[in-house]
Amino acid sequence: MSDINKVVLAYSGGLDTSVILKWLQIEYDCEVVTFTADLGQGEELEPARKKAEMFGVKEIFIDDLREEFIRDFVFPMFRANAVYEGVYLLGTSIARPLIAKRQIEIARQVGADAVSHGATGKGNDQVRFELGYYALEPGIKVIAPWREWDLTSRTKLISFAEEHQIPIAKDKRGEAPFSVDANLLHISAEGKVLEDPWDEAPDYVYSRSVSPEEAPDKPTYIEIEFEKGDPVAIDGVKMSPATLLTKLNELGGSNGIGRLDLVEGRYVGMKSRGIYETPGGTVLLAAHRGIESICVDRGAMHLKDELMPKYAELIYNGFWFSPEREMLQAMIDKSQEFVSGTVRLKLYKGSVFVCGRKSPYSLYSEQHVTFEEDSVYDQEDAEGFIKLNALRLRLLEMRNRR
Repeated sequence: MSDINKVVLAYSGGLDTSVILKWLQIEYDCEVVTFTADLGQGEELEPARKKAEMFGVKEIFIDDLREEFIRDFVFPMFRANAVYEGVYLLGTSIARPLIAKRQIEIARQVGADAVSHGATGKGNDQVRFELGYYALEPGIKVIAPWREWDLTSRTKLISFAEEHQIPIAKDKRGEAPFSVDANLLHISAEGKVLEDPWDEAPDYVYSRSVSPEEAPDKPTYIEIEFEKGDPVAIDGVKMSPATLLTKLNELGGSNGIGRLDLVEGRYVGMKSRGIYETPGGTVLLAAHRGIESICVDRGAMHLKDELMPKYAELIYNGFWFSPEREMLQAMIDKSQEFVSGTVRLKLYKGSVFVCGRKSPYSLYSEQHVTFEEDSVYDQEDAEGFIKLNALRLRLLEMRNRR
């Protein structure tokens, strides 16, 4: 790839991507364009601009993608109730296709030959980024420094940074920080004391939620309104997608909701341990299932639940732009046509309880399920229904007895 003249780097301003920026300039002798996405990570992004300027970068992109992220990626995923391996709400996974999409757009805009990212050769993100790049721009060149350079450890990375006067951030204990990924949906931490899955994560790892033990002793009640499967209001106040999730993060985090200690099976084959905080997403998942329970037909709901693990796996593995994910999305979105109404929830010490749901499109009929006398359901009809369903079982047993 010696003919590369310009590369667009997904740049956070942190240690890894700052080293990568300098390394690209040295090794490829090319112009580097930086792209920093504001996905609601809760950090000031201007320092990233100043760092890029310090390296002599002339074209710097810092884009506020929060609304697009929640509206076009997070909400469609939550319509599916997607969780990976039963618990993970895919906070990192769902952000990667949007970053890849915007990176390719910038590459076209500035006439870049290549794109680059800071994902390691051991992780999932390298797959997610690059599947996105190639799906959107088949001929793009990709530079993945972690698969090329000899900076094979955090120690070597820091030595390189010191040699080239690259500022190194410190955590509260004066050490290089955890490997952290953050956006409006979640924050994750990996590495350091978290590498032994037997050891309980220290409390200082958590940053978006209080511990359930320290959460208020009085529950918080909220109401979330949905339109066609997407949340649109909290307690009667209409909000934009990003604003709504921000509010749910505040409510969930203050009640100790959304903490997850997970050992997951990476797409590349190994298992890894991470600490995830997804307060707003945890509340939203419970609320969405609550409104679906009265608005979606049993057959449709069960089919949707059967396909959900496949949908979640596609997102986790980086196939957001695949035809199969789009096909599943079309089916999921069809199921949400009448998923409109309001869910009341109780948030209390790390837990979310659905305690009320109503909808103008509800399939729940009190007349049919009442234990009192009714005029709409003939209980004698159940006898024929049961006998027809039992017929094949009876025939099987009669054969077995022969």
